[in-house]
Amino acid sequence: MLANLLIGLREGLEASLVVGILVAYLVRSGRRDMLRWVGFGVGLAIAVSLALWALITFTARDLGEHGEEVFAGSLSIVAVGFVTWMVLWMRTAAHSLRSELDDRLAKALVVGPVAVAATAFLAVAREGVETVLFLWSAIRSTGQGLQPATGALIGLVASVLVGYLIYRGALRINLGAFFRWTGGALIVIAAGVLGYGVHELQEAEVLPGEHAIAFDVSATIPPDSVVGTLLRGTVNFLPETSWLHAVIWVGYVTVMGYLFLRPQRRRPIAARVDAEVATEVGAGA
Repeated sequence: MLANLLIGLREGLEASLVVGILVAYLVRSGRRDMLRWVGFGVGLAIAVSLALWALITFTARDLGEHGEEVFAGSLSIVAVGFVTWMVLWMRTAAHSLRSELDDRLAKALVVGPVAVAATAFLAVAREGVETVLFLWSAIRSTGQGLQPATGALIGLVASVLVGYLIYRGALRINLGAFFRWTGGALIVIAAGVLGYGVHELQEAEVLPGEHAIAFDVSATIPPDSVVGTLLRGTVNFLPETSWLHAVIWVGYVTVMGYLFLRPQRRRPIAARVDAEVATEVGAGA
């Protein structure tokens, strides 16, 4: 539940900040008449995201046991690819987020209301698709019923509230530190989702090595114990882990940890995100 709450909070806050930047630009430019078109684009993006969730869920349900394992495993790997790109992109390109969105919206205003709605739709839909893929895979990998979905919903609702408070100037947080710490946590969570995908493909006999066990601590940490449940719900830890699963998990965390933590030549992300995003969003309040 905690891992999915973090995913919902992180992904939802990104989308909330995007909406805040678009609204702030229109307010600052004296184009409040276009706010309803931004709202239309955002609403459509949310509808598409929910439709994608339903499509994935019903597709997996109708495939049969083997097909479902292949589908879930493959989709989990795709989801990790999206999240990997997002984490690395946010680390290097966050400083240009406001100016990029401002430029797109300025051009859209020249074209007309439909272009404004399309700009909002594309900006939020990207976050929505990524969130759906990662949350669906993360929730499925835990196998804990409604708890993971509840955690994700709480995180999403909290992100909307935090985003609104930031826009209104009622809340100031160090967004750089927030994205830095949550980015590190997402790497570990993504490694677990990637491991789950590998495990599902091994069970479906798409990947080899299911019975080549690296370690088995089932006697020490039973899967249904409190510790086993907590570890599976946070990092998708399996007491019985194959060598392929273990190697991919360690390899992903090692490579991503290096790429994420290596020094940057540009000024720190905390200063960039806070100065370029938080301040500008608050300017529209």
